[in-house]
Amino acid sequence: MIKKEEMPLCDVATTVQLIGSKWKTLIIRDLITGPKRNSELKRSLAGISQKVLTESLNSMIVDGIVERIDFQTVPPHVEYQLTPLGETLLPVIESMRQWGQFYKQQR
Repeated sequence: MIKKEEMPLCDVATTVQLIGSKWKTLIIRDLITGPKRNSELKRSLAGISQKVLTESLNSMIVDGIVERIDFQTVPPHVEYQLTPLGETLLPVIESMRQWGQFYKQQR
């Protein structure tokens, strides 16, 4: 988790630091609809490596945006979902979707 004193002064820069990578934003987009297994996320995110997916999920877990649910079963069953803090990003993702749609219409 980023310590308060390490956060940028600019609020936009803080948001970008937390979710600004291509993959983190798309992972959040996928988790908006509910919990997902690692394999579901990997399938949905064409081109992401397992290493980057794992690093992105772990980073967002540390930052309190995503939580990992371990069902303690054999074979292992783990799901990821947005935390209540992560759910506050829904309007941000929706605004990005709307702007992307607007931009495509301008071309």
